[in-house]
Amino acid sequence: MMLNGRSVSRETQERLEHFATLFSKWAKTINLVAPSTLNEIWQRHIADSAQIFQLSPGPSKWIDLGSGGGFPGIVTSIFLAELEDGWVHLVESNHKKAAFLRVALNETGARGSVYPLRIEQAAHELPECQRVSARALADLDQLLSYSSDWMVETEARGFFHKGRDYRREVSEARSRWDFDLLEHQS
Repeated sequence: MMLNGRSVSRETQERLEHFATLFSKWAKTINLVAPSTLNEIWQRHIADSAQIFQLSPGPSKWIDLGSGGGFPGIVTSIFLAELEDGWVHLVESNHKKAAFLRVALNETGARGSVYPLRIEQAAHELPECQRVSARALADLDQLLSYSSDWMVETEARGFFHKGRDYRREVSEARSRWDFDLLEHQS
């Protein structure tokens, strides 16, 4: 299988396919993503999320904020399963979504754990990490605020999916934060 122009192992492909099946099942009863994007799970959600791991491959400890439907956290944890190293700490305060994330981790053999916490609590409850990710959660200024403890104390890198209006968000965030930015089209 090819994903974003890269070969994916049979085991990872099977895990991603099982996750897609679980996601489709649970999305019928829980609002995991915008309903208008449910038919685009592979391109819009899985491939887009895989891109984050492909930008920072190799074993590492991740914290995924507002994990919701598992993008990018579950997808990242599936790629880490192949490496048999690294871990994703999924932070999701909605208990129904947290239950979905636990099932997805268990049934796919992904490497991670779920924390049913508000994001504001996570910095005090979770271990150090090398990577922080979030998708469709908040503007960049707020994401930097949420993740600043990890980024300052452990020099973690942030991987944040942003939309079409990202340049405005970057401009506003630069008024409060000093950061390097690498842009990648999804």
